Amino acid sequence: MSHSAEKSFELIKSAHERQRLAHAFLITGALGSGKEQLASRLITLVNGSSDNGGVDLFGEPTEEKILPLDEQENGWIRILRPRSKSRQISIDDIRDLEHTLQLAAPSGQTKVGVIVDADRMNEKAENAFLKTLEEPPDRTLLMLLTTKSQRLLPTILSRCVQVNLLGGRSLDLDGGEELVAALNQVAKKGFGNPIAALHLKAVFSEFLAAKKSEVEVAAKAAAKEESAAYKDATDGTWLKAREDFHDAAAQADYLEARGRYLDVILAWLGDIIRIKNNAGGLDFPESASLLKTIADSESVLKITQRLESLESLRQTLETNASEPLALEVGFLKTFG
Repeated sequence: MSHSAEKSFELIKSAHERQRLAHAFLITGALGSGKEQLASRLITLVNGSSDNGGVDLFGEPTEEKILPLDEQENGWIRILRPRSKSRQISIDDIRDLEHTLQLAAPSGQTKVGVIVDADRMNEKAENAFLKTLEEPPDRTLLMLLTTKSQRLLPTILSRCVQVNLLGGRSLDLDGGEELVAALNQVAKKGFGNPIAALHLKAVFSEFLAAKKSEVEVAAKAAAKEESAAYKDATDGTWLKAREDFHDAAAQADYLEARGRYLDVILAWLGDIIRIKNNAGGLDFPESASLLKTIADSESVLKITQRLESLESLRQTLETNASEPLALEVGFLKTFG
């Protein structure tokens, strides 16, 4: 389930108050969704701060002051970012982090490691970090921030509590606006029956196919460019490894796009609930008249069930299930 950064903080804060805080979080979301701000707030949560908000001299609440993430760094709090020319996080960076986590923090303090753009860890760095995840030192909190969780090892994903943030980059970008327009066209002809559901699934599948073709073409072009530049300076084994790297990157980009398109549909359905409840803040106000027609014919319970079915589809797609079959079943449950 995806939440806003604020809602995610409240849920994690509640776990902390019940002494049920996990030792590792994977915080994902689009650019601008609040990943770094959430990480900074969690550091303050576990280690305290003099600027947590409160009341002023007149009894009025004061706003919490959230430090930029990098300003939280000190002797027992490390913030890793890809800084080299290759934009990778190396095994040396991870070993440096591990050294910090083995140190003794002041009494009552928690040692914290934050890896920004965690998908930029290279293979050796990921394997080294996995050992830290499996056997974390006492009083340690680890946070991985990324927009591309699909690029991380499954064994890392399985050892972190995943926090998926809503918001950030406009839903209209990167095909979102076109997807909504296509959804609107299909919904005008019918909504809430198997035929309409399969039509919506066909539209979604067309967008996925176009994106897959796009990223595969880009990956082949990048591999070809590297081959031309280095074919006389290295052996075929390295070039094959780079080709595999670009293929994996293309797959990760495709999965990221698929998740973003699902976010668009979730927001589209969410607008129906907002209209049903006479609430503002529509993600797609230009679709309001059409969505109002749907809202008038649907109960809040039914719309909520559709949203839950779509979230269930997202979870199924994160397994090894067949994508075409999962989409067909998921769209029938969501829109049928």
